[in-house]
Amino acid sequence: MKAFVFPGQGAQFPGMGKSLYEENSEAKALFEQANEILGFRISDIMFEGTDEELKQTKVTQPAIFLHSVILAKTTPDFAPNMVAGHSLGEFSALVANGTLSFEDGLKLVYQRALAMQEACEINPSTMAAILGLADEKVEEICSEVEERVVPANYNCPGQLVISGTNKGIEIACERMKAAGAKRALPLPVGGAFHSPLMEPAREKLQKAIEATEFHTPSCPVYQNVSTTAVSDVATIKQNLIAQLTAPVKWTQSVQNMVKDGATQFVECGPGKVLQGLVKKIHPEAEVSGL
Repeated sequence: MKAFVFPGQGAQFPGMGKSLYEENSEAKALFEQANEILGFRISDIMFEGTDEELKQTKVTQPAIFLHSVILAKTTPDFAPNMVAGHSLGEFSALVANGTLSFEDGLKLVYQRALAMQEACEINPSTMAAILGLADEKVEEICSEVEERVVPANYNCPGQLVISGTNKGIEIACERMKAAGAKRALPLPVGGAFHSPLMEPAREKLQKAIEATEFHTPSCPVYQNVSTTAVSDVATIKQNLIAQLTAPVKWTQSVQNMVKDGATQFVECGPGKVLQGLVKKIHPEAEVSGL
């Protein structure tokens, strides 16, 4: 069985999507439609912009979504048996399996990006990658830090990203290293994504999601919050709302996809990050990219 997986923030690169735009008339039309929906030419920033311009959350999130979704829409015989997306990638996955329309998916992603940017300004905060420490140990250390620090992304065994206040992340990183972590690396992000510090963004996104029409999907989605196959529209909405303040359980999602019969994982979007993570979670899996 074939699983299509969609990347999240961090997969962007200058020039992303340019060859797709130039070589495929359907892709070109979708990029132009996106420029119109957003009210600015995001395609110009994707194709010609600098690293710095692409790093702005309000650009990064719709850019990765567009690259991923347009790739899926212009792939002949695109027929996944199951889909999943890492954080932002979950929105791409939901367009790919027909739950959301292209237009509604893009609008939600842009609203999500703006709401997250605002939440970052309200609560100065950050994230750090912890390598080489058992998940349970990372969870234990987070719970003991006096500041707010929580596990945010369960990426693969031995790689967990934590979120929290700037001070909290600083203290946690020192304690992780003392506990034997190979690395405790602060990340160049503007906020504590997938933590309770994103609550102002969750409230805004909830209203937008509740006002958007969701359709019955063509195949199940394995969501970051629940990690299991979901096809029920009301449940998909609830999980999508909860995702902003809850951890991304990627390891568990991939394990459940394998348990349910996935043998091939195809990464749909910029970069190869998810192919690497899937291989670490399940070395026997066949991985490739579009």
